[in-house]
Amino acid sequence: MSEVKCGVYVIIGGSGGIGSATARRLAVAGRPVLIAGRDPARLQATAAETGAEARELDARDPAAVEALLSQAVASHGRLEGIVNCAGSILLKPAHLVTDTEFAETLATNLTTAFHTIRSATRILMRQTGGGSIVLCSSVAARRGLPNHEAISAAKAGVEGLALAAAASYARQGVRVNCVAPGLTRTGLTQSLVQNEAVLKASAAMHPLGRIGEADEVASAIAWLLHPDQSWVTGQVIGVDGGLGQVQSRG
Repeated sequence: MSEVKCGVYVIIGGSGGIGSATARRLAVAGRPVLIAGRDPARLQATAAETGAEARELDARDPAAVEALLSQAVASHGRLEGIVNCAGSILLKPAHLVTDTEFAETLATNLTTAFHTIRSATRILMRQTGGGSIVLCSSVAARRGLPNHEAISAAKAGVEGLALAAAASYARQGVRVNCVAPGLTRTGLTQSLVQNEAVLKASAAMHPLGRIGEADEVASAIAWLLHPDQSWVTGQVIGVDGGLGQVQSRG
């Protein structure tokens, strides 16, 4: 398929490991990129490395998400695609999770995804050719893992949201997909992967025998964003070393 004129790509959670890796991939491909997140120092570091624009954003605030995307379109003329990489990890069994922790988990993972869908579709459905939305789920949304009740609930909601939105907006050319990583080496998971016992056990759980790297997830995101994937929507792609579908031999 021939290349089409490209608008801006927005990455919410662009200061995180997967978000920044996605920004690097898009920048190398010559795509205009705007990264947004809550860590100004890391945003500026990624912006300096990639040439992306950077904006501070709390995606739990719907008005802030709406304003960010409106400004992006005003500056670039078109929103080509958007990724929501905002997320958190809470590893506790349900009986130890506080109301505050559960609410924060839902707000960071599911509510931000809903704000992304709502604001982006208002723009994309009016554009010729629509555009692409990618949300970040987790292998824990569909694989029962101990101590994942809160995050599993939130990420399962993200997948349901993506599938419903894919159905709602397909006729307007808006594609909505998810990636669902297994344990991936990022700043968010640093406390886990630095523990040798945890790292060894996690690697053994994944049939490919290791945890993932942020750029491997970013590769799938960039693929879903690309206009060449104009016939791909409503998919949840596991980037998980086989954990979601394949039995490990241990």
